[in-house]
Amino acid sequence: MNTAQDIVLAEPRGFCAGVDRAIEIVERALAKFGAPIYVRHEIVHNTYVVNDLKAKGAIFIEALSDVPPGATLVFSAHGVPKSVEREAEERGFQVFDATCPLVSKVHVEVAKLRKEGYEFIMIGHKGHPEVEGTMGQLDGGIHLVEDVQDVARIQPAQEAKLAVVTQTTLSVDDAAGISAAVKARFPQVREPKQQDICYATQNRQDAVKLLAPKVDVVIVVGSPTSSNSNRLRELAAKLGTEAYMVDSADELQPAWVEGKQRIGLTAGASAPDILVRQVIERLRALGAVSVSKLAGIEETVKFPLPKGLRLEGAAEVNLEHLR
Repeated sequence: MNTAQDIVLAEPRGFCAGVDRAIEIVERALAKFGAPIYVRHEIVHNTYVVNDLKAKGAIFIEALSDVPPGATLVFSAHGVPKSVEREAEERGFQVFDATCPLVSKVHVEVAKLRKEGYEFIMIGHKGHPEVEGTMGQLDGGIHLVEDVQDVARIQPAQEAKLAVVTQTTLSVDDAAGISAAVKARFPQVREPKQQDICYATQNRQDAVKLLAPKVDVVIVVGSPTSSNSNRLRELAAKLGTEAYMVDSADELQPAWVEGKQRIGLTAGASAPDILVRQVIERLRALGAVSVSKLAGIEETVKFPLPKGLRLEGAAEVNLEHLR
């Protein structure tokens, strides 16, 4: 018999300010200009959110050649290389940039230091759109490292002016380890004034560090493409707690919670709260009888929307169905 008793929610979990803003940009563009609105790459890495926006008339593309002339185009929260910005301008699209302001901050820093003659070491995951966007701010002189072993292999053209930048959604602990290896090999390296890993990624990882030792299993709500969701699952497992990630409630396997007294539940920064609620309902159906919440940081960050998306005379966009 299943003895699962208590669901323990991590705090904070789910949507961050950058994700909220990105989704609202697409929703407002649809409300103001009508469907279709074209979005380069998934606006955020969440299947439910993407499907919700598709149903409302958003079309997700990778190549700008798939966007018709005169269309409205939104750049995803992960940011884009300069070459994509230039192509969008040349093609004359109306562009709204949903790049997370914390990613844009990294782009600005890279451009500024490049003018001062710096080369860069970027800590991140190859192929992730945020990494492609940041590396694509420059024509060269930026070296990607995914692990400590990569640090030994890179060959910068010079070492006097070398700076480190980091993908914003990495594991804080993993990034610190790689950063230490960079510093050991290149003692003169310039580190970011404030670490690049975003507040929301840090807060959700800190919440899992608090949650994992208190429960028998951790369930992370997030899509397979979501870097920060994957890091939450890995972190819980590293702390010695069984951990699984689900894109939706129906992916949850009864065997994972069979005989578990306390089930920890969290969600990546791109996962809407409605999915967490559905997972709670599924766990209740499997025998969970109570839900409690761990104390944690309350996030109050809010990012402004780009100009040109005010909805004069129209109802404000409501994202409550995702929360």
